[in-house]
Amino acid sequence: MSDCGIKAVSVIGFIGSVFSPWYAWSGRKDPANHCCINVATYGPGGRFTMTDRGREALKTTANTFTVGPSSMHWNGDALVINVNEIASPPLISRVRGQIIVTPHALTSVEMPLTEDGTHVWRPFAPSADIKVDLEAKGWQWSGHGYFDANFGTRALEQDFSFWTWGRYPTRDGATCIYDATRRDGTTLDAAVAFDRDGRAWMVDAPPRTPFRRSLWQVRRETRADPETTPRQVLNMLDAPFYSRSVVQTQLNGEIVTGVHEALDLNRFASPLIKPMLAVRVPRRRDWPAP
Repeated sequence: MSDCGIKAVSVIGFIGSVFSPWYAWSGRKDPANHCCINVATYGPGGRFTMTDRGREALKTTANTFTVGPSSMHWNGDALVINVNEIASPPLISRVRGQIIVTPHALTSVEMPLTEDGTHVWRPFAPSADIKVDLEAKGWQWSGHGYFDANFGTRALEQDFSFWTWGRYPTRDGATCIYDATRRDGTTLDAAVAFDRDGRAWMVDAPPRTPFRRSLWQVRRETRADPETTPRQVLNMLDAPFYSRSVVQTQLNGEIVTGVHEALDLNRFASPLIKPMLAVRVPRRRDWPAP
């Protein structure tokens, strides 16, 4: 998020693009053949890019992840992201430039999200500085960010029906909330606090509290002190099965504002969703172009 609070950016690298209809239609048997660097900018002039690419576009080393024309590189101190993508409708245009994420500290935390470890969350840097320099008017800014990863050996909709996630900067560092309803009827109710040195510990958080649904009527909830109702302060991404937004809530007496996600896996599992996604997620099998 920008320091001014009106702009934001998200970048997600995928090997086995979990939200790609092309990967689902392929049977999810070859993750490397469905890779992507998804870039989305939020605020005035915001754009969305998510091109599903074939294995010819994927190159990895110990420190660099490249998919087609875009890449992420760890230089020892920061994650340098070079972006060169085409935005999907309605604002079809090139999104090009550089984003640098500099962690305040790195963690060694790894948290299974299911009992058998089919899904794992890895928060590399729950608190970081971000510098954005894109080739678009007004898209040169600095702010606060984070860097994490998820790993899985099964489709999300196989193991979960609904989940929410939130990362809230605090006066001492950051608190991450991971809540989910699993297909086996159990729930994940996790709150992890991080200090400025990257140390982490589980904490008691106030109860799950619902707040206003998204524009697509996706159910949303996060943690909040009693008699406090969370509220959206910036809409980021709104899809039939997914909501990403900036949310303000109160955790153990501290008012915090951070990025929140809600994911309805029952909706995502619907076969009607995949053709809708294909409009926003084009497929480019060959790289470079023949």
